[in-house]
Amino acid sequence: MRLVVARCQVDYVGRLTAHLPMANRVLMVKADGSVLVHSDGGSYKPLNWMSPPCWLIEDPDIWTVQNKAGEKLVITIDEVMHDSKHDLGVDPGLQKDGVEAHLQELLAEHIKTLGDGYTLVRREFPTAIGPVDIMARDADGRSVAVEIKRRGEIDGVEQLTRYLELLNRDPLLAPVQGVFAAQLIKPQARTLAEDRGIRCVVLDYDALRGTDSDEFRLF
Repeated sequence: MRLVVARCQVDYVGRLTAHLPMANRVLMVKADGSVLVHSDGGSYKPLNWMSPPCWLIEDPDIWTVQNKAGEKLVITIDEVMHDSKHDLGVDPGLQKDGVEAHLQELLAEHIKTLGDGYTLVRREFPTAIGPVDIMARDADGRSVAVEIKRRGEIDGVEQLTRYLELLNRDPLLAPVQGVFAAQLIKPQARTLAEDRGIRCVVLDYDALRGTDSDEFRLF
């Protein structure tokens, strides 16, 4: 990984245009080729980025990041304050908690919970930015990416959105639909998902296990 702290402006040209005026920012270049632009705030989400497959053309004062679709991220650098490279090695990946991992296993086993005619492609479908919980096909043979959470919040919708953006660049998979599945989905997360064309599915853990819930039983 390469980390650069620089005073720069950033212009994105593609399906839309976006401009970040000159300011101090962190530029992150990952081993997978992705380039991310961060500010000192705004939580984890970058201000702008280019996902792989893409390539970086580096001139003294201008970085141009481009992908196969012709989209460009142009970073004009006024001053570099820090530039370092770090070998992070192989990441073991996110270890999901027991309930979430079990939900994934159960949904994969009972994939028709998502709808008649659904078939499983595989669990932990690999992408350049991490594995999709489940990749499936619907009754019409269309690709469906499923993100599974115990508690469905906005962060989960954002995560699935990033997966879909990347997967839909693959002509062998596109168009890829999204399903956000959780035991509980917060209203804000549902609104955001539906606005982005992502279907929400509430999972019944007990039903997937083939047992009845004892939530309202005395004995």
